[in-house]
Amino acid sequence: MCKKILLSSLFILAGYFLFGQNVGSSPEYIKALTSEWKGERFPDGRPKVSDAILERLKKISIEEAWGVLRNKGFQNQFEGDWTIIHPDEVMTGRVVTAQYMPLRPDLEKVIKEQGKIENRSQHGATNSWPIDILTTGDVYVADSYGKVADGTLIGDNLGNSIYAKSQKGVIFYGSVRDQEGLNEIKGFNGWIKGEDPSYIQQMILTSINAPIRIGRATVLPGDVVLAKKYGIIFIPAYLVEELVLTSEFTELRDQFGHQRLREKKYLAGQIDSEWTEDIKKDFLNWLNNYPGKLPMSKEELDKYLKERNY
Repeated sequence: MCKKILLSSLFILAGYFLFGQNVGSSPEYIKALTSEWKGERFPDGRPKVSDAILERLKKISIEEAWGVLRNKGFQNQFEGDWTIIHPDEVMTGRVVTAQYMPLRPDLEKVIKEQGKIENRSQHGATNSWPIDILTTGDVYVADSYGKVADGTLIGDNLGNSIYAKSQKGVIFYGSVRDQEGLNEIKGFNGWIKGEDPSYIQQMILTSINAPIRIGRATVLPGDVVLAKKYGIIFIPAYLVEELVLTSEFTELRDQFGHQRLREKKYLAGQIDSEWTEDIKKDFLNWLNNYPGKLPMSKEELDKYLKERNY
């Protein structure tokens, strides 16, 4: 009798360890990863950065975003050298992550069994699972370890599905197939490491919405991405609003400085060093008479100026 109880206990324990690790991260885990974020969240736990901030982020340069993050201690958030489907278009969005690894049959069996428990589709390959959970404003970001031949995560069918769900595109540290077809999906864009006509083979999805590596960058679910032809920046959600406002202010400061230098009102050394009180007053007056529409609200600007020694 004791032997049967022991065997039963071992069986239950083995099952616990076998299925204790989900394919998709729990909301509690994602909240722990992104605990600095204090705003609204999606049901899966990811931070819900506003659409308005995502739109303003499009106008921020890669250099400005990188500089703000570096000053905050985030030195591993950039990756460059991409093949881009539409190079002149900018993409921002909220990150959904996926990790792929070379196929190992025993691991594949565990992943697929866990996928059943999580009610993930049992039709087709596991590379459709991250697509199934996308919502409007999401960017599908996957690490497929740079595999190009036989490493194509999507073709135009899955590309259409991605765009229908997210209205965005993809960032793959890997490859796609049927780039001609993907190019025809209006509004869809992709940053990839290569293109190949082959189908995905000898690969397995291992996690969704867990931390991943994209080249030089560490990426968390719920990060906000700024993707341009000059490279990609992954931004912690809790820093996005501050990054946008700081970068917008820096751009205004640069506009003022350039204008005054062209007018020969100040010397280059005066603009490039700490400003005198007279230059600060001149700048504030210039802001009050700004010829176009300021990128931020007057309230945001006033609050920023109170907290900043420019």
